Amino acid sequence: MDVVCEKCRGKFQIPDKKLPKGQVFSVICPKCTNKVSVDTRFDIPLSTKETSAPSAGPKPGLNKTIIEEVDSSAYDASEKPFDFVEEGVETALLCEPEPAIRAKIITALYNMGYHTTAPQSHKDTLKQMRFHVFDMVVLNERFGTRDPDMNSVLKYLDRLNMSVRRNIFLTLITDRFRTMDNMAAFNKSVNLIVNLKNINEIEKILRRGVADNKAFYRVFKESLVKTGRV
Repeated sequence: MDVVCEKCRGKFQIPDKKLPKGQVFSVICPKCTNKVSVDTRFDIPLSTKETSAPSAGPKPGLNKTIIEEVDSSAYDASEKPFDFVEEGVETALLCEPEPAIRAKIITALYNMGYHTTAPQSHKDTLKQMRFHVFDMVVLNERFGTRDPDMNSVLKYLDRLNMSVRRNIFLTLITDRFRTMDNMAAFNKSVNLIVNLKNINEIEKILRRGVADNKAFYRVFKESLVKTGRV
């Protein structure tokens, strides 16, 4: 059975043989730990809001995007990015195809205290994001694609629920925009722009970007705490 989390819109599968028949039960979303209600009285998960006519859309398995393909794949614990992360330790996801640049960014993230994973492909990246919400994502806009405007990882992040996306600091590595170009960052729905020519200063730039972001959201997050919304 395919299950969709109402909070983060993440999709995961539960093997049919493990489903209790004819009852309503709850499962924990492996991505955001939200409780998801499932109703097997009619074999329809309560969290699934959309249905389509049998004749609508492409046939199963045909013309799927990489995001749809990953979302519909079966649960596989080996795809989790970390076996265990200590409480309070922040995590980072690095998506950079060039080994030399990747090494510089990994060093910067290590110095900043992030527990980092660096998948080799965009498909592996999407699989890891099914299981874990990262504090930091550093993404080369050409990772897994020749067209930076069709980056599947960026598209996946764009569709996350805002309550989840707001807690992810997304840095875009690019050769098209200037470092710390706030208007370009806004247009690309990212928190920070870093031009490749400034990659040797990546740690300083990341530290400044994270500090500015925390200052920007401080009052907003304090308000959420005071009103009991988090």
